[in-house]
Amino acid sequence: MLYEITAVREQELKNIFQHHPPHGDQAERYGEVRRECFDLACRLETLCPPSRERSLALTSLQQTMMWANAAIAITEKPASGKV
Repeated sequence: MLYEITAVREQELKNIFQHHPPHGDQAERYGEVRRECFDLACRLETLCPPSRERSLALTSLQQTMMWANAAIAITEKPASGKV
């Protein structure tokens, strides 16, 4: 069985899977997200013993950083309205 893709959903998918060059202050905010996550990663390294759990915490933090920056890139449109 195949499912139809509505025009609206196809547009959403195009937005998700296209390149999103930074505009406005996005590059600075990407950097801020990275710095905050880096600081927390360093703190976790000092607070948690080397372990599988610490590795998973750092992996989750890396995913958090990527998803936070994706939220900025994918959902914000340039001032011109072009995507």
